[in-house]
Amino acid sequence: MGRLTRPPALAVGERVRFKGQVRAVFAVTPQVAVLEDAEQPHLVVALIDLFEAVDFEVLYRPERMPLPASVLLETFPEGAVKRALWWEGHILEVLHGLAPNAEPGSAPRPGYDLKQSVTARQRVKAAELTAAGHPVTASTVARLRRRYQEDGVLGLADHRPVRKAPEFRAVDPSVVAAMRQAIKEGVDASTRTGSFLIWRTGEILAGQPGEPVELPSERTLYRVLAKLTAGTHATGSAVTRRSRAHGARAPFGELPVFAPGEVMQIDSTPLDVMVRLDNGVVGKVELTGMIDVATRTLTAAVLRPTTKSVDASVLLARTVTPELMRPGWVEALKMSRSVLPHRRLLSLDERLEQAAARPVIVPEMIVCDHGKVFVSRNFRSSCRFLEIDFQPTHKGSPFEKGHIEKMLGSVATLFAQFLPGHTGRNTDRRGRHPERENLWSLLELQDILDEWVVAKWQNRPHAGLRDPDHPGRLFTPNEKYAALVEACGYVPVALSGQDYIELLPAEWRVVNAYGVRINNRTYDSPELGPMRRRDSGVTSKRGLWEIHRDPYDASRIWVRNHRGDNGWVQANWKYLNRAPVPFGELAWDHVSHQLPKATEEELAQAVAALMTRAHAGPASEPAGKAAGKDKPSKGDRRVAARTKAAAPVAPLPAPVPKPAEEASPEVAEPDEGLLAEVIPLGLFDPFEDPWRRT
Repeated sequence: MGRLTRPPALAVGERVRFKGQVRAVFAVTPQVAVLEDAEQPHLVVALIDLFEAVDFEVLYRPERMPLPASVLLETFPEGAVKRALWWEGHILEVLHGLAPNAEPGSAPRPGYDLKQSVTARQRVKAAELTAAGHPVTASTVARLRRRYQEDGVLGLADHRPVRKAPEFRAVDPSVVAAMRQAIKEGVDASTRTGSFLIWRTGEILAGQPGEPVELPSERTLYRVLAKLTAGTHATGSAVTRRSRAHGARAPFGELPVFAPGEVMQIDSTPLDVMVRLDNGVVGKVELTGMIDVATRTLTAAVLRPTTKSVDASVLLARTVTPELMRPGWVEALKMSRSVLPHRRLLSLDERLEQAAARPVIVPEMIVCDHGKVFVSRNFRSSCRFLEIDFQPTHKGSPFEKGHIEKMLGSVATLFAQFLPGHTGRNTDRRGRHPERENLWSLLELQDILDEWVVAKWQNRPHAGLRDPDHPGRLFTPNEKYAALVEACGYVPVALSGQDYIELLPAEWRVVNAYGVRINNRTYDSPELGPMRRRDSGVTSKRGLWEIHRDPYDASRIWVRNHRGDNGWVQANWKYLNRAPVPFGELAWDHVSHQLPKATEEELAQAVAALMTRAHAGPASEPAGKAAGKDKPSKGDRRVAARTKAAAPVAPLPAPVPKPAEEASPEVAEPDEGLLAEVIPLGLFDPFEDPWRRT
């Protein structure tokens, strides 16, 4: 059986020998080939007859020449470039038989006809150049021809002027490796100077087995150190060094989002502004914000002295709730005056009638880091309650939520630096005594921030919101939302007071005969009667009752009626009339540590006295022992100020305990104008039967 062979290949442009003639291949089909000649008509030959011919031979196959690397050629000296271009013309004549500047239709010069072999043409070119005063051999022409076919005109240039030297020249590779190790060891350590890194390099080399390696000169070591530490901040900022070292190893990707709320990111950071909390106490606050990736809308921003899990839950509530217009805001900030589709959205959600120009976006996925606030059980349960996918990033990977990181930095440059008391991002950028400036209070600063978000951020063109068809066009967050809501629609989500209670932190407690006791505080309500000293029926919690409470408001709690309709029963603190000013866990814990053996009533009186002293301000009596007895300490003032600043943010009205006895309100003078409504607090009756149920 004969051996199978692959038929020869034929392509357009090749020159073949067929029946004693040299022709060029003009066209090729699966059955025939068209051969052309300058002096004779075209010849159509069947491929099987062509390949079976005795004298069939492919004389020339055109090779695809590489594109000239013109950019790299510009790095060569001018003389080397001219020499390479001069050689290119001669090599092209050797390859194709015609010089590049030959007129169309010209015939090859003697000795360069393609009927001659390439070797013969190379000898003719070498003889021609030697006769013209450029002595060269045929082997040199052959070498340049091969380099040109591989690298183009760049292969004809003299590379000696641009020859690359080794990166570290004659420095031993083990020295470079040891210095790399020394730099890597200092990534998470405190910043040190270059002299320490050089010393550490020597110590690493000394501890290696084998023959000792001689270190180069100190000047050479500093040059190597400068190359290895370029862009790493090895001797600079420790924060930047850690960020660069622990950054992404793979190329940055992009998560495609096409609808508002599809992916949202949340984070918190200290705000670089000092605020006046209360009573002249100056402190810094934390900013917790949430941004929509698709529209870059800052859906909510909350300022708090300390961020807790309930703040993240409140942030969720504010995200799905319209931002209402406030007194003093200009009419231009209304949603009806903005680019948002207010008229169409109003037919779906009546809450938008008096809303400001900030979109209402319902999150589908929230991306956050591993901060205790966001990975807490309370925040996770809030996400489950609102049917939101919770997606934490990898630890030590802030680049995975770069949108919110960039937004928090933008707040510092676009908002915080224009405020009195700006501290800068670190002590190097802090001025002298920023706490002495005319500072804003926390509530005032929160109101200014809300107005800034509506007026500035939502109407500022964003570099990440470009039109794909017109990259020069930038969209504002409101414009991007208006464009996407037309394609994705809008579904309103209204949170009621009951929904807000669901977002508060939960505990499981016993309902005793006297009520519920939490942190030495007793909460009671007549509606707790059917629950007293009874099992809740929740076996997984050993019969305890579910309690929800606001850490910023210790005056009330809510108990879920597991034996009834699963509704909420509000229970007020038993001694609420002793401290009419709302306070939270911070003030209570502060007094509890000072009075470890005090009763609940004594603690209530101490908290009330603390708030009264803080509200009254420093004593103005003459200095002395008697004057200093009732003066609040610095710690007392700080706790009271942070407690007042952390007032509860809730859509529910303030609690009103039922009074034991009706109080007669005072009659205001007719000419004093309208006064705020006075709600009397309950009075403690020592003769009242405490076991009597109403």
